[in-house]
Amino acid sequence: MLDKLLLGRYIQSDSWIHRLDPRTKLLGSFYFIAIIFLANNIWGYLLLLLFTLLTISLTGIKLSVFINGVKPMLWIIVFTVVFQMIFTTGGEVYFKWGPFTVTSLGLLNSFYIFMRLVLIIMMSTILTLTTAPLELTDGIEHLLRPLSRFGFPSHEIALMLSIALRYVPTLIDEAQKIMNAQRSRGVEFDQGGFVDRMKAIIPILVPLFVSAFNRAEEMAIAMEARGYRGGEGRTKFRHLEYTRNDLIAVLAFIVVTALLFLIRIYL
Repeated sequence: MLDKLLLGRYIQSDSWIHRLDPRTKLLGSFYFIAIIFLANNIWGYLLLLLFTLLTISLTGIKLSVFINGVKPMLWIIVFTVVFQMIFTTGGEVYFKWGPFTVTSLGLLNSFYIFMRLVLIIMMSTILTLTTAPLELTDGIEHLLRPLSRFGFPSHEIALMLSIALRYVPTLIDEAQKIMNAQRSRGVEFDQGGFVDRMKAIIPILVPLFVSAFNRAEEMAIAMEARGYRGGEGRTKFRHLEYTRNDLIAVLAFIVVTALLFLIRIYL
């Protein structure tokens, strides 16, 4: 299951989405998460779903990859949806048992929550799969650069975020290898109660933390050996430039926003 988590992974390609400026993709992802809350009916969420599917098709990556990326988060989604369903009151009552009630409003709100979570995960996955870690660093640094006038360390923050995001898949792969090694020694991670499963995870954490600290030390030594002394005075090998594709992406978000407002008002 861990090896299917797509957070921080990058798939190299030359698709239309890959060629967008990283700043456009970053701002677009955050803007999409914000306008999700404008949808207040099924038609609004259907519009957002179609927009997401269109964006996925422009990445050149199979839809199954994104669906598999949602699966590791499925238990969180299910828990949130069920919690919303049984504790939301209003509308016609379908089932009632003690404090638990299933109503028409609860089912509708749980559907909205489900769509929001799935769409947010998919759009975030699009960002990481189509944007190289170095491009993410440059994009975040450029967006945070105005804060540098107030002493905010934009370069250092962008570098930390990029390194953290870059090493998420590395640590996941390392954890998977340790789990496979423990399974070969007879450890079962899927058997027993909750306490037994937590105890089985402890032998994974120690070597995983040791590996993470070793990687951090190796990276620090490599950066010092290459003369890294922070962002002040550094020049850029890659220069970010907005293109016509970025303008088209902005116009697409404007159109989607306008349609959401129309759906919210008239449907």
